[in-house]
Amino acid sequence: MDEAKLHHEISRDEGVMHTVYLDHLGLKTCGIGHLCIEGKDPEFDQPVGTPVSKERVAELFQEDMRSVLLDCERLYSNFYDLPEDAQHVVANMMFNLGLPRLRKFKNMKKAVDAGDYQKAALEMCDSKWYSQVKNRADRLVKRMRSIG
Repeated sequence: MDEAKLHHEISRDEGVMHTVYLDHLGLKTCGIGHLCIEGKDPEFDQPVGTPVSKERVAELFQEDMRSVLLDCERLYSNFYDLPEDAQHVVANMMFNLGLPRLRKFKNMKKAVDAGDYQKAALEMCDSKWYSQVKNRADRLVKRMRSIG
């Protein structure tokens, strides 16, 4: 897997903020879509608008990506045997949704497990997620459809 390419794709989709901000759900976030956790991240106790260094953003993103890839392996035991585009789509969705929510895409998972990437793309469209992140979802669906 080209992790540098995956990092670039997720950075583009998430955006990069060098401040503490509230996400669309009103949760404290910083950097590249990093959800600030109480008791773990000092940014959680900072007011919205507090600057976050470039180095801290990179550190948080590396930690988040390690966690995302581990979660991808938890969901797909053969994750690194999937076509690279499928790996990137799944990892991008994992970063965006997290394991508990991506686990609910049961029909998509069945399709990916069967190597039916057209069906997987259809299942991605048949979700609340698809309407919530339309541009990102359209790119990922198109990419899933192109596999094969």
